[in-house]
Amino acid sequence: MMNRPRNLPADERRAHTVEAVVELAGTRNPGEITTMAIARHMGLTEGALFRHFPSKQAIWQSVMEWVAESLLDRVERAARDLDSPSDQLRAMFLGHIDFVAEHPGVPRMLFGELQKSDSTAPKRIVQSLIQRYAQRLQQTLEAGKACGELQADLDSGAAATLFIGTIQGLVMQSLLVGDMARIREEAPKVYAIYSRGIGARP
Repeated sequence: MMNRPRNLPADERRAHTVEAVVELAGTRNPGEITTMAIARHMGLTEGALFRHFPSKQAIWQSVMEWVAESLLDRVERAARDLDSPSDQLRAMFLGHIDFVAEHPGVPRMLFGELQKSDSTAPKRIVQSLIQRYAQRLQQTLEAGKACGELQADLDSGAAATLFIGTIQGLVMQSLLVGDMARIREEAPKVYAIYSRGIGARP
């Protein structure tokens, strides 16, 4: 259970609620996380929780917004001080891996939202995240082509898709064996193979 002060400003309470959901998703199926479980994890009543969120979907929307902005910020910061596009790509890859290793519930939530048949606000946020991420990767890939670090005929759209798909594959393998820590060990070796495919330095 989280030990949080009971009397907090609304913004802080909402932020702590998001944190609670991310923590809970690290140890259980996100689809089974109830508002009662969230409230108990925070040491609150359900009524106190709903004073800050009108519905469970509103909570999930806030969680997905946090995931999207936090992940994109993490990969952006990882690449910020690097001049070489190929170095930026490697840093973004490993930065993404570190984010997942620190927040193992995030992949479960993302996969869960994408599997839903209806178009919910949280699902649309996840879809937008993937699109924005792919666009950012394509910019870096095109910069690598322009400076001669990557293959001149590289399909940057396909390479961005493979970049994200490679991380998703690593995540899935780690979830299957129940050991998210191993993802940090496997990531550099897997990225070395990806980098050779696009003509970058491993």
